[in-house]
Amino acid sequence: QVQLVESGGGLVQAGGSLRLSCTASGRTFSSYATGWFRQAPGKKREFVAAISWSGGIINYADSVQGRFTVSRDNAKNTVYLQMNSLKPEDTAVYYCARGLGRNSVGYSRTAYDYWGQGTQVTVSS
Repeated sequence: QVQLVESGGGLVQAGGSLRLSCTASGRTFSSYATGWFRQAPGKKREFVAAISWSGGIINYADSVQGRFTVSRDNAKNTVYLQMNSLKPEDTAVYYCARGLGRNSVGYSRTAYDYWGQGTQVTVSS
């Protein structure tokens, strides 16, 4: 069983930064892609970013391109999401998820199997 735990969320002013972490149990986590999604109140969960097992393939949603950076440290079984220039519309619960394969960096939730419980990010104006 794979367990994913997100951390690093919090309250920040617009223009500020946060770094989220997704730490996984299980030695095989580094063999899979990892994605980040978010869900704001009353809205559907949406894709944010994803990174392949090696870090060689990265995908971003248009809304965060140039502001967010996804990276990973396989030795620590951890994937990061660095969020800069945050906007109030970035407010949401952020989830990480394990991809179905090494290079599963797709936009659809169906490309991911195990999910974390989420961490709240609130950006004040």
